Amino acid sequence: MEKKEKFTEELVDVHGTPLLRSIAEAWSQVEGFEARPDDLLIAAYPKSGVKKLGELKSPRLVKTHLPVELLPSSLWKNDCKMIYVSRNAKDVAVSYYYFYKKIKIHPKPDSWEEFLEKFMTGKVIFGSWYDHVKGWWEKKKDYRILYLFYEDMKENPKRELLKMLKFLEKDLPEETVNKILYHTSFEIMKENSTTNYTMMPEDKMDNKISPFMRKGISGDWKNNFTVAQYERFEKHYNQQMEGTTLKFRSEI
Repeated sequence: MEKKEKFTEELVDVHGTPLLRSIAEAWSQVEGFEARPDDLLIAAYPKSGVKKLGELKSPRLVKTHLPVELLPSSLWKNDCKMIYVSRNAKDVAVSYYYFYKKIKIHPKPDSWEEFLEKFMTGKVIFGSWYDHVKGWWEKKKDYRILYLFYEDMKENPKRELLKMLKFLEKDLPEETVNKILYHTSFEIMKENSTTNYTMMPEDKMDNKISPFMRKGISGDWKNNFTVAQYERFEKHYNQQMEGTTLKFRSEI
């Protein structure tokens, strides 16, 4: 049985995807979101305010964890540019587990073993990682989507930043590029109160369990998976990813 706390929200099925009840109750706002042609969407599976967006001046930066099939239709109609950031499944599972434990509204997992099983079967918020990464991968064939990999960004941040700037048709001085690289590095962002969520009230996020920005490395899954879990996960992973051209690196 899941441990229920005062602030825990139930998961609700929205068109086949498990979402928090608060998101499900505001779904009409999500579906009715009016995109603008110069909006930039940043999308990612978790650990890879609709009303307020309407008040912002263009160009707007819109962030989402939604699977591609649940995106508001106006984003496709307006041919908005989108950047999708993906990360290997095993590291995502570990990071998401710690995130689940610290966020008060998330149904608390009894154990890593239990959470891993739910992750593999897509019974977590925003659904199946496999469907998420594959859905966005296929969609990029027909729309302006830049598909990035977390592992590539860790390996060569400058190369990946230049990819983004080219995609966005931005030409920045070398000095500015270097400043962006500095301020977006994991080490600097981890100490920045505007990005590390330390200002979040304790009744919403328990940073004592684990910091929001925990390790920021590739391959941390090795410290959490048992041999048996690894073997079962790999078998399931290969079944789920069969037939796709999408490939991930589990470490760098």
